[in-house]
Amino acid sequence: MEKSRESGFLFCNLCGTMLILKSNKYAECPLCETTRNAKEIIDKNIAYTVSSEDIRRELGISLFGEKMQEDAELPKIKKACEKCQHPELVYTTRQTRSADEGQTTYYTCPNCGHRFTEG
Repeated sequence: MEKSRESGFLFCNLCGTMLILKSNKYAECPLCETTRNAKEIIDKNIAYTVSSEDIRRELGISLFGEKMQEDAELPKIKKACEKCQHPELVYTTRQTRSADEGQTTYYTCPNCGHRFTEG
């Protein structure tokens, strides 16, 4: 709310909610119904930046390589680790190329932590 008071001619001075232009004479806050003179708002531009981090956070998407939650159970496969020969690996898949090509599989050894890809 503090940020809206600093920069916003389009925001309510009381609660920080975005104003709705009801007519060419006044704008109204849909939450607290405070009105403001439309001359303060008409013909002004507003710009904002949305970062990729904001989008990921909103959609709940994590970057590849971020640590998985400890309680998440990753799928396992019976395949030997290239480094320590442990017989079982955990894996994830990602579509890293165009849709008509196969997925890339990322393997991690639970024993030594060695990571490698296939595909």
